[in-house]
Amino acid sequence: MRALRIDRTDDGTRAALQDVSVDELTEGNVVIRSHYSSINYKDALAVTGKGKILHRYPLNGGIDVAGVVEQSGDDRFKPGDEVVVTGYFLSEKRDGGFAEQVRVPGDCVVPRPDGLTLFETMALGTAGFTAGYAVRRLLENHQTPDMGPIAVTGATGGVGSFAISLLAARGFEVKAVTRKTGSAGDYLRGLGAAEVISPDDIPEDGKPMSKPGWGGGVDSVGGELLARLIKQVVPYGNVAAIGLAGGVKLETTVLPFILRGVGLQGIHSVECPMDRRLAIWADLAGEHKPVKLDEIVSQIVTLNQVADACEAIIAGEITGRTVVDLRG
Repeated sequence: MRALRIDRTDDGTRAALQDVSVDELTEGNVVIRSHYSSINYKDALAVTGKGKILHRYPLNGGIDVAGVVEQSGDDRFKPGDEVVVTGYFLSEKRDGGFAEQVRVPGDCVVPRPDGLTLFETMALGTAGFTAGYAVRRLLENHQTPDMGPIAVTGATGGVGSFAISLLAARGFEVKAVTRKTGSAGDYLRGLGAAEVISPDDIPEDGKPMSKPGWGGGVDSVGGELLARLIKQVVPYGNVAAIGLAGGVKLETTVLPFILRGVGLQGIHSVECPMDRRLAIWADLAGEHKPVKLDEIVSQIVTLNQVADACEAIIAGEITGRTVVDLRG
């Protein structure tokens, strides 16, 4: 089978299409014939070598896959079952979904949720799942629309796009935060954003706490922008932190947390427990299925085109989601 395999070289990491046998794949008792995958920011970091994602080499890239079971040593799955795998250390410690076949332990496998096609599961992928997880965490910690607008940073990315759609559908006023205020404005408003603003519209005033104006946020940028946002959240509002595109350091004080009760909700989708994972997928497939799912998918690529698409994502040239069609 063909796979986009990432290996370490003297010059760093290198991704290249290779022929790989199933026996060479990392261990697992379920073999899946891949139909679709998707490209997340994390995938782009791994494939381009811009980020240290893999914990072992070589590995097939791709943190997502959807397909049909070919072989199973797990009684919960049988050949012909349509299934999904997201996270669970694919393309970190396990061979991932940028391959025509994937082998994983049965504990990593989710039956295709009723209400979603295999294509739609990868239109969502880790990005949609993470957005769904973030919204769930906000709601579990008592976030309500009357607390004020929600800032969604990194708004044009996959997580940001889905977060806007999911929050707007629940009645929240969403403000999309992006430097692409002109080119992506119509796209973001079409997803449900009430306003499209620049990161500079969340200013730094040098104080440990700023005037409260945000009900909360879903942040995929991290770093300085997240620190500024936390200081401006109203009492008992929440920010879900899901990314690090702007940096890993967070310089803040405890004051917003102990004087306003602000909640910082960390979203770690890779090891999300299965009971919660199934509930999030059911929600994404059911009543709260994103209504703009087709519009959020901006391109469909083949396995041959994945490396170039990853470069474009790192360069900030892609809005929305990229699905990989592996059926060819």
